[in-house]
Amino acid sequence: MRFPRYRPWAWAAAACAAVASLATTSLIPQAGAADGVSAATLASAVEDEGADCPVPGTGSASSSLLPDPFTKLDGTRVTTKGEWRCRRAEIRELAERTVYGQKPAPPSAVSGTVTSSRITVNVSDQGRSASFSAGVDLPSGSGPFPAVIVLGGFGADTAAIKAAGAAVISYDPLAVGQEGTSRSSKQGAFYSIYGSSSSTGLLMAWSWGVSRIIDVIEQSGGSILRADATGVTGCSRYGKGAFVAGAFDQRIGLTMPVESGTAGAPILRGVAQESGAQPLSSAYGEQPWLGDAFGSYTSNPGGLPVDTHQIVGMIAPRGLFIMENPHVDWLGARSGSVAALAGAEVYKALGAQANISYWSDVQDGTHCASRSEWRTPLQQSIQKFLRDSGSAPAVFRIAPSKSGSLSQWRNWTTPTLADTGGTTTGTNAGTTTGTNGGTDAGTTEGTSAGTNAGTNAGTNAGTNAGTNAGTTEGTTGGNNGACTASHRTVNSWPGGFQGEVTVSNNGTSSLSGWTVGMTLASGQTISNLWNGQNTGTSGSITVRNTAWNGSIAPGGSVTFGYVATGSSSAPGNLTCTSP
Repeated sequence: MRFPRYRPWAWAAAACAAVASLATTSLIPQAGAADGVSAATLASAVEDEGADCPVPGTGSASSSLLPDPFTKLDGTRVTTKGEWRCRRAEIRELAERTVYGQKPAPPSAVSGTVTSSRITVNVSDQGRSASFSAGVDLPSGSGPFPAVIVLGGFGADTAAIKAAGAAVISYDPLAVGQEGTSRSSKQGAFYSIYGSSSSTGLLMAWSWGVSRIIDVIEQSGGSILRADATGVTGCSRYGKGAFVAGAFDQRIGLTMPVESGTAGAPILRGVAQESGAQPLSSAYGEQPWLGDAFGSYTSNPGGLPVDTHQIVGMIAPRGLFIMENPHVDWLGARSGSVAALAGAEVYKALGAQANISYWSDVQDGTHCASRSEWRTPLQQSIQKFLRDSGSAPAVFRIAPSKSGSLSQWRNWTTPTLADTGGTTTGTNAGTTTGTNGGTDAGTTEGTSAGTNAGTNAGTNAGTNAGTNAGTTEGTTGGNNGACTASHRTVNSWPGGFQGEVTVSNNGTSSLSGWTVGMTLASGQTISNLWNGQNTGTSGSITVRNTAWNGSIAPGGSVTFGYVATGSSSAPGNLTCTSP
């Protein structure tokens, strides 16, 4: 039985008709094409593409490890990119039920105005009405402009945003969901409509407010702000809100949470074990940020059927730049790195791994400071995902002091998802809620992606913001040619780089384990390695499979990744053996 969303019948019928076309229309870029497609093919024209997907009832989970984002509720695994739409819908509902509370369907009526200095929002639903507003600060030049919605007014580098050519929308989430209230007497525009005793937490209410701002921008005619190019950001508790907003509205092309801490990006299972991180009970009790149902999991995160790496996956393949502060233990940056690494596996499976970036390796420990390290990748993200220009930063800079190990948190592998034959990667101009509460099931526009639409991301060289992303180096083989290892430099920066090694089975029988040997250049030291077990961190090292990725079928492959200090030269003497 699908979890109800207070969906008006008229909206539901139109939504199902419009979204049904997504069975043959995918907004997921084909493998290797992520850095070469227009940002308009990544963000959607509808708030929730999976509104028509049936979601079966579920039992409770019980695992200290991260749930497999690729295993559907019926027990089968996702095998094609087209299946991700409804798998995402399953994750969405599980997250609503257990973590955030419900985000209602688009309301029956939304109206408002957009000027060069202000946006007004009027919402009516279920016989109740509420209003709120947001400020607008335009960049220099002539519009219409893309825009970044900034929650809360601090911690976001608004000067860098405007310099990148995007408008800043200053949104006060407390007008929509107030802090300092009890769970039984929530206040703000959201709760004026859906009730002060609503079980929906503030983060989802704030997300709802972001969606209503986008509704008004869509209705405004696009003379000042572009309706198809919206980002969202915020720091600390507003970083939590930005993270949720980006996950639960697929019209948002770029999500940039900053230092979001517990209830934000860091995995919930991890912060419960991370020394000094804000405990789950504290985050639940400090403010009604999380949904009321989460109270049952504050001492049992292993019982959650979801975790935040899957919320990261909900944002895929759209732009995502997670920024974290490793100097404040309370923020749980180690668990944040695990969420990013695990969520990046969804991006990888969808052929969009260049679209996620993560950066916690910063010098200034001041909470919510504007940092010079983040400025360039932030502006590159805006250029790529909101202005359709340049390349995504595609960078993972994990602070060595807060470096999590993905291999310790999962027992699942990342599938190679098949392209859905004949699908189209384009914008589905589907459900647009107007002031009359109706919908406009529009046309589908885009470019055919029946071919790979570009280079093969695993083997061909490309550039991402001046780095060696995508290059393949040093392939050698062992085990009579059956086991081979190939290396690529995913990203590099002054004083360090990120590498990835692909272990392939080119033989005719399955491998039951593997060991990769390689020699790091002088001065190189591995600070973090995932999906493998390494012996040594410098010079000649070996990396063995984990318990869950040692078996490789004929023609199959697995990968392990690492971050190292020193020059970005590829390791030498790359070998692979299998027992």
